[in-house]
Amino acid sequence: MRFILLTSILTGMVSQSYAHHATDQDSIAVSRSLERVDILANRATRKSGTAYTNISKEELQKRNLGKDIPYLLSLTPSAITTSDAGTGIGYTTLRVRGTDATRINVTINGVPLNDSESHCLYWVNVPDLASSLKDVQIQRGAGTSTNGAGAFGASVNMLTDNAAFKPSASFQGTYGSFNTHKEMFRAATGLINDHWTFDARLSNIGSDGYIDRASSHLQSFFTQGAFYSHATSVKLLVFGGKEKTYHAWNYASKEEMKQYGRTFNSCGMYTDGEGNIRFYENQNDIYNQLHSQLLINHTFNAYWKLNAALHYTHGNGYYEEYKPESNLTEYGLKSRLDKQGNRLDDDLIRRKQMDNDFAGGLAGIAYRKGPWDIAFGGAFNRYHGKHFGRVIWVKQYEGDLDPLHPYYDSKAFKNDGNLYVKGSYDITTQLSVYADVQYRHISYQIEGENDKYNPATGKMQELNVNEHFNFCNPKAGLNWEINKSNRLYASFAVAQKEPTRNNYTEMKQNRLPRPERLLDYELGYQFQNRIAALGANLYFMDYKDQLILTGEVNEIGEALTDNVPKSYRLGVELTGSLKPVEWFRWDLTATWSRNRIVDFTETLYDEQMNPWVIHHGSTPIAFSPDWTANNRFTFSYRQWEAALSTQYVGSQYMTNAGQKDQMLDAYCVSNLDLSYTFRPRKIKELVLGVSVYNLFNTQYENNGYAGSYYETVNGYKVRQSYAGYAAQAGIHALGHVSISF
Repeated sequence: MRFILLTSILTGMVSQSYAHHATDQDSIAVSRSLERVDILANRATRKSGTAYTNISKEELQKRNLGKDIPYLLSLTPSAITTSDAGTGIGYTTLRVRGTDATRINVTINGVPLNDSESHCLYWVNVPDLASSLKDVQIQRGAGTSTNGAGAFGASVNMLTDNAAFKPSASFQGTYGSFNTHKEMFRAATGLINDHWTFDARLSNIGSDGYIDRASSHLQSFFTQGAFYSHATSVKLLVFGGKEKTYHAWNYASKEEMKQYGRTFNSCGMYTDGEGNIRFYENQNDIYNQLHSQLLINHTFNAYWKLNAALHYTHGNGYYEEYKPESNLTEYGLKSRLDKQGNRLDDDLIRRKQMDNDFAGGLAGIAYRKGPWDIAFGGAFNRYHGKHFGRVIWVKQYEGDLDPLHPYYDSKAFKNDGNLYVKGSYDITTQLSVYADVQYRHISYQIEGENDKYNPATGKMQELNVNEHFNFCNPKAGLNWEINKSNRLYASFAVAQKEPTRNNYTEMKQNRLPRPERLLDYELGYQFQNRIAALGANLYFMDYKDQLILTGEVNEIGEALTDNVPKSYRLGVELTGSLKPVEWFRWDLTATWSRNRIVDFTETLYDEQMNPWVIHHGSTPIAFSPDWTANNRFTFSYRQWEAALSTQYVGSQYMTNAGQKDQMLDAYCVSNLDLSYTFRPRKIKELVLGVSVYNLFNTQYENNGYAGSYYETVNGYKVRQSYAGYAAQAGIHALGHVSISF
């Protein structure tokens, strides 16, 4: 009902604007010039000497039928995606050059989106954000200086959509396999009184998921108000989302898939009093996130420009779990005893909750004149987060249960400030040099109790972290425009990164994780003419003290990460596009890489927690395929468009030990997109289409987990392994319609 009401209000805004607004062409021209908001200058350019890909609004919208942003970016070089639900909706992740979400810096209008503690961006918290984006730039490697967590594999830099200077409205509807649907409505007033604009969007996305019960219910909104004068623009953005997803992160072993089918999901599973298998219906993750941004852009004169931003983000939510046969002592509760005095375990339902605030300010000044292009600025951000858990139900609890009493409770505080200066200088009309240096200071405190029980102390694991870091990250690049068609570039960058929250909570007592360092070397060549574009980028990413899983556990039995002295990623990225005629385009990317830990030592344990240390020497880095490739054929004829895209991802190890029984097999998946555009009277555009995913019904898994332990058999240590796999949907389809006024 609220969705319908807001839609009616927005429609009224547009109709009123059509009736009353007056268009001043000079004002529109000035306003559009101010819309070139290269917020805080954190975008790469040809002169930066780095590897990057720009994805336009048009490209995003063609793919934006409800799947999460990682799947809209999946055809870029060295990118692979994962999906817990198997459909690309809900909990999804993006990896670039084998690096995971904790090492990919994500910003929107220069404002960091990564969580300050986990360093991840959970895309499910910003559903359908793509519908409000102007474009996206993915920088591979260390990239240029940015805000937020360090970029150790890539940066994803997003800009929100420009204000609409003419009244408009649009609707998009999608429906297809697994009851997947999307409804999106947006409206804009256009320019009012030569100075003001207002835009708004509402989105609703849902899916049952391919995996059993892996449903997603996602809602989001985006509002934007802007004021324009001759030399200044001020924007206020408020946007947010709410997600409710059923857990599907347990994955399934090959044995479970064989017994129960590929869609088996053990999350929420328990046995009732009659021995029947049941599934808890509220095994859900629920989270709300609200973002506010005030963006200011001012032009002093032809050479000097100012960009500034204030921002605030609030997030809160929880996930609920059914935990069968649990030790109540580990939750601060009194356990029942049998007649012999032995402790009895019991079924319980717990909630793990978060409540956090993130706020700060950014500012940057740009100077452009003659051969000089310089930018300098900085940012300061403050994070305050609460982590706490509650037991809301126990099957046979003796006594009064207080569901409001937390069994663990901790607080975290983080200050993150940086200063930077960067710029390029044209030595000649063909040769330019680029330099960039960033100073970053971080202070991070955690206090309270973790969610893990420590049997040695008889209470929850205590947290007492007070860390400070100072990083200096220099970068330099060289760009040579040989002629109109040929270009060479090279760059060197240093990136340093503080540990995540888990790196602290999963370390041994009296041993703190060290920060990580990356030396990134890039060398590239590009060719472009009227019908073809080709590129090759060589990279060598040399890591010191990279934090990885080693198989070792801490005092409470949790798998921990540890710094490894040396590791690296070496590879070549190839890109190409060909458009010999107006109606046909061919795009191709391919990456070969070698990703290695130079000297890996693994620790395994038996049931009595006796360790077995194994020195492996050089091993592949987990989840880092040697080969990835993308191919896309696009055909356009009058109002018809058809595109066939194919992605190949080579085999991946799921641990750093290089065990062949703990791998994800290589897979190759193709998608087909068909659409037809109508342009009837009184309607700007009407598009009908259908997208068929996994066209050839490939059975594959794109994510998982694995581990090992050992048993002593006849006096010999025997390695035993286990693994879980994220099965993906076979052939499925989405039909869609979009109308623009």
